Amino acid sequence: MSHAVYTPRRKPRQQFVPVRGLRYHLTSWGSPDTADNGPPPLVMLHGWMDVSSSFQFVVDAMGDERHIVAPDWRGFGLTETPVVDTYWFPDYLGDLDALLASLFPGRRIDLLGHSMGANVAMLFAGIRPDRIRRLVNLEGFGMPEGRPEDAPARYRQWLDELAVPEHLKRYESAAEVATRLRKTNPRLTPDKAAWLATQWAREGADGQWRLLADPAHKRINPVLYRKEEALACWRAIEAEVLWIEGEETDISKWWGDRYSRAEFEARISHVPDLRRERLASCGHMLHHDQPQGLARLLEEFLS
Repeated sequence: MSHAVYTPRRKPRQQFVPVRGLRYHLTSWGSPDTADNGPPPLVMLHGWMDVSSSFQFVVDAMGDERHIVAPDWRGFGLTETPVVDTYWFPDYLGDLDALLASLFPGRRIDLLGHSMGANVAMLFAGIRPDRIRRLVNLEGFGMPEGRPEDAPARYRQWLDELAVPEHLKRYESAAEVATRLRKTNPRLTPDKAAWLATQWAREGADGQWRLLADPAHKRINPVLYRKEEALACWRAIEAEVLWIEGEETDISKWWGDRYSRAEFEARISHVPDLRRERLASCGHMLHHDQPQGLARLLEEFLS
C-alpha cells in the first residue's frame, strides 16, 4: 500500500565544497545574507548512518530567519567516500574545522549535533571554544571508557574485520527502504519514511536501492575511547550548552553494563554551562519523532 510522501516546507539547497581533499556535500536552508544582519548561522551535524537532509523535519518546524547548513560526513550521503578501510574519529574534527573556516571565516556560529555528530560537536566546542556561540547536544552520550587491557582483543577484532569485505543490504525499492526505516524507528510516520528513504538511498543501474553510506563505517575502530581526553575537551567548552534527550531512550540497550546512566551523569556534570531538556514520546531520533517540540526548544535556546 502506497502512502503520501512528505513535502518539505523550506526548500533545501544542495551544494558541494572541497574539504581536505574530499568533495563535501552540504544541505542548506535560508539565505546566507541573513547571517550578516540576523542570528548567527546554525550548523547541524548528523549521526552515524544518517544524512544531512535528515534534519528537514525539524528545520521545517523552525522559523525562516536563520541560515542553516548541514554537511554529509565523509563516506555518508552525497559526500565523497575516501579510499580507506577504516574511519578515524579525529577526521570528523578536521573536516568540521576546515568547513567552518571555508564557510564562516572568523565567525562564531551555533552548533548542533545528533548522536555521533553531537560527540564531534562536544569535542570541537572545547578545542575551538572561540568559534561556538551556543551548542546543542542531541543524545551525544560519548562511549564506554576504553581500558588498556582491552587493547589486544580490540586490535585483533579490527584485524579480523579488515580481512572480510563489508557490505550493506540492498533493497528492491524505495518503499522497502522506508519499511526498513520504520522497523528501526516505529515512531517515524509513513509520509516521512517515504521521503527520507529517497534521501538515505539511491537506485542503482540494476534497479536496486543502496544506502548512501560506505560499508567500511561498520568496522570497529581499533582506538579505544579515552574518557579523560573527552572530559578535558568538555570542561574547556565556553558556549552555553543545551542537552536534549528522548524520554524513551535507554542507553543500557546499547552498552549494557559497560556504560551506565550514572557514569554518563558524572561525565555531563563537567560541562561548565549546561541546560537540560527531555522530550516526551520520542527516543533517540528526536529530530524525526518530535520535530515540532524540538524546534520549540531550539528556537528558545538559540534566541
